[in-house]
Amino acid sequence: MQVDNHDLYQDFPEMTDAIDVLKSGNAHFARLLATYNRLTGKVEDLEAHDMPVADFTLEDMKKQRVKLKDELYHLLLAFRAGQQAAR
Repeated sequence: MQVDNHDLYQDFPEMTDAIDVLKSGNAHFARLLATYNRLTGKVEDLEAHDMPVADFTLEDMKKQRVKLKDELYHLLLAFRAGQQAAR
C-alpha cells in the first residue's frame, strides 16, 4: 500500500523557520506537534504494514490528525502574522 508522508515540514515548507521557533519556544505548539507526530507514525505504520484494524478506527485516527494539523497551521499563521506586525 502507498503510504503518504505527513511530515509538517514537508506539508508547510514555507514555514520551516516558524515551526522550529514555535517547537522550541511554545510549549503548547510543541505538545501538539509531538502528538501529531506520534499519531502520524501510528497511522503510517498501520498503512505500511497493512495491519488489521477496523476502518472506523483508522479513519478516526486520520480525523484526529487533520484536526491537530489544522490547529498547528493556525498557530503557525498567527506566529507569522505577529512577526510581520512587529516589523
